[in-house]
Amino acid sequence: MRKFDAIIIGSGPNGLAAAITFQQQGLSTLLIEGADTIGGGMRTKELTIPGFKHDVCSAIHPMAMASPFFRSLPLEAFGLSFVKPEYAAAHPLDEGETGILYHSLAETVEGLGVDGESYRKLVEKVVTHWEGLAADIMGPLSFPKHPLSLASFGLDALQPASWTAKRFTSVQAQALWAGMAAHGIQPLNNWTTSAIAIVLAAVGNKYGWQIPIGGSQSIANALLGYYQSLGGEIQTGFWVEDVRDLPSHKVLLCDITPRQLLQLKGIGLASGYRRRLEGFRQGMGVFKVDWALSEKTPFKDLRCQQAATVHLGNTYAEIAESERLSHLGKQVDKPFVLFAQQSAFDPSRAPEGKHTGWAYCHVPNGSKVDYTEAIENQIERFAPGFKETILAKHTFSPMELEEYNPNYIGGDINGGIMDISQLYSRPILALNPYRTSVDTIYLCSSSTPPGGGVHGMCGYHAARTALKEHFGLLL
Repeated sequence: MRKFDAIIIGSGPNGLAAAITFQQQGLSTLLIEGADTIGGGMRTKELTIPGFKHDVCSAIHPMAMASPFFRSLPLEAFGLSFVKPEYAAAHPLDEGETGILYHSLAETVEGLGVDGESYRKLVEKVVTHWEGLAADIMGPLSFPKHPLSLASFGLDALQPASWTAKRFTSVQAQALWAGMAAHGIQPLNNWTTSAIAIVLAAVGNKYGWQIPIGGSQSIANALLGYYQSLGGEIQTGFWVEDVRDLPSHKVLLCDITPRQLLQLKGIGLASGYRRRLEGFRQGMGVFKVDWALSEKTPFKDLRCQQAATVHLGNTYAEIAESERLSHLGKQVDKPFVLFAQQSAFDPSRAPEGKHTGWAYCHVPNGSKVDYTEAIENQIERFAPGFKETILAKHTFSPMELEEYNPNYIGGDINGGIMDISQLYSRPILALNPYRTSVDTIYLCSSSTPPGGGVHGMCGYHAARTALKEHFGLLL
């Protein structure tokens, strides 16, 4: 059997990023994927009717466009292209003006009227200084490269979204802010939830919330194509249960959660480190629905048809209560729903004249409740007639998501709750969170900084650590 410098378990965005980072240095790597197809959360399948292509998990990719690592790669040369909808996000209300996140700071400020300047003060510094801030925000805790910019961002970012929402006076602006913050999948009165809202809004204003042509699988395929062009090897259909079954290697990087690492045989984790991993906390799960549709979703405000993502939850108060109750393990009748209709911008997703729909809501971790009707009711609330356009549907409960992708424990798509105690100290509080108690084994999943999202930065930073400690390479 061949001997490799590095083996990487898991072909999600972070596993691919780690493998590429090693291969760029001319080292030998083997990327192992348990499923028959690569991608982790970046997969596209015909889940309903042949010809309708649905993104299984991730669909809209603001952080892929903002990722310093992804932007450094020649992915266009490997077939990756994006389309930018007219608007990044739309947030319709039962009463009042729809909140719009435009693909420019100036337009968003103007659209928010009396609250425009409050929005500008929260977001403009991140839009302006993102290239410098990204290295500090999207990495482990360390002495910042741009301390003044980071300090200015941090004063607002550390606050709960419930505090920063009070800077807005209109129902429209407060609701739009709630939708941004709720991407964090935790109660909006948690510390640092403003950071999530600020970054997503700023990235939308700077790069846009863009959609990959052909589906999220296109991102995975482009990353794999680049990796293989560098000489990297891959093996699919191999679930690793015992590391002693692997070919000989110098280092092992694992794009898996702490729970899965604890279940791996043959690695000999120290008892103290095991206990610390056992204390890692999961976040809420998600319940997801995909639809084959006869036409575009008939939103009352037609601008919603031109938005990459539509946030359906009405007012700030309603969204905050939904997230709070779900976090407490309670069923919610009117959940906060994230909706996308990629076929409106990428005709390859559905047969001519037909469309796809993609949506999920946050639910208690491991919930067995069927939220299909609740999600469809929320869409119908803002798009009367939606249910009449449904040709077929496919659902994923939290536990079905975990069965599909073991990294989604209880339906947790962020690799663990990203609250203040686990935002950077994930999976444990350590100077270098990618290391395990075994000096040749590293974690590189979204359970490490900077956490969930399609950006590859967890894998990039873990690979850099291993390259420095075992190969004497400084990137």
